[in-house]
Amino acid sequence: MPKDEIFQETVTRVEKPSSHYTLLRAPNGDFLGASDDGLGTFDYVDDKAIWDADGETYRHVATGLVVETESPCSKDGRYLRHGAKWLASDGTLSDAAALFTTGHGPAHLPSEYLKSFRENGWVCFPSIIAPDIIEELERVSYTGRWEESGEFDRSMAPMLQTAAVAKIATEPVSLWLMRQYMGVQDIRLGHSPGFAILPKDDGKRNVQGWHSDFPYLWGIAGRIPDRIPVHQVDGLVLGVQRNLCVSEFRKENGATCFKLGSHASGEGPPAEWGTGNANKTPGHREARGLPYTGPDADVVEAPPGSYIVYDSRTWHRAGVNRTPHKRAAMLQAVIPMFMLPFRDTSRIYKQFINGPFPDELTELEKRELEALMVSRMLSPDGPLAITIDDELTERIRLPE
Repeated sequence: MPKDEIFQETVTRVEKPSSHYTLLRAPNGDFLGASDDGLGTFDYVDDKAIWDADGETYRHVATGLVVETESPCSKDGRYLRHGAKWLASDGTLSDAAALFTTGHGPAHLPSEYLKSFRENGWVCFPSIIAPDIIEELERVSYTGRWEESGEFDRSMAPMLQTAAVAKIATEPVSLWLMRQYMGVQDIRLGHSPGFAILPKDDGKRNVQGWHSDFPYLWGIAGRIPDRIPVHQVDGLVLGVQRNLCVSEFRKENGATCFKLGSHASGEGPPAEWGTGNANKTPGHREARGLPYTGPDADVVEAPPGSYIVYDSRTWHRAGVNRTPHKRAAMLQAVIPMFMLPFRDTSRIYKQFINGPFPDELTELEKRELEALMVSRMLSPDGPLAITIDDELTERIRLPE
């Protein structure tokens, strides 16, 4: 690559929104919404569940319907009424009131994000995760405001260190979007959510090469031989990557580099760009230099708390952090339930539900997390959970 093309990627900047919509949660974690049938609660968030806050009133964006608070805001929630009636826990009008809590919502309607995702193969939800959750992830990863406090404990899965990981994994707008994009309701995590913490580049360490994410893994051939061969089938999407910007993502601090639109090419990244296989070999950077960083590549810059969601076929790689501060992201591969996951998530899930953090989740978040982390098969006796068999694992690892 010519020297004048070093770090010349094209930048797409997604700015921090000036405002966000509000989500209104029922006691069980379902979302208050409205449709042609009137008020009700839903276990997902599309345009039906989006509200615009104005003082002590909330206006339903799609219908214009208004609900009002009848009590001061508190950490326990607020009572809502529509006209002369209270709202019950299922969102219907009643003589008895239920407590609803307010939540941090998206900056734009979910349908607008979905339209952009379908057109472009990627979309960014700017600052969709509440600031207090982002600070908690900074605390655990020792980045941002907590950078000087210590080093991230890699001996334990992030989900076992804070409830914030389960909170971001069950973020409702991105879950709805991925289900719509892949055309399947039953989706799951391909691996437990993990931090990607990028330190200052020393000019010597290898830089991640170009590749596509799980389950395709184009550019990383041999890691899982022939898992998903290169193909082009209209409408078939076998994976979506959902990456959370814990730190602000900027070109200078190693924000992810993409070839936007490459998901539709039906092929993996070219060898001359420097694939994942080549760039991970010892001494590669010294001998061959950096993978492609020229203007045909793209960098998406976004504020902290943003989700960058993209079709897993998209060519990409980690950036190069040229600042003195660590850059943190949380990576999540999401697949249809019928796909075999990259790593077993059931053991971490079992540890999580037997720990202290489930009490910090709503009932809906608990159900969503279980659906995302437990693989199932059907039998005449009902659904069965699938996990690793230690004896058989040892058997297939024996040399032939």
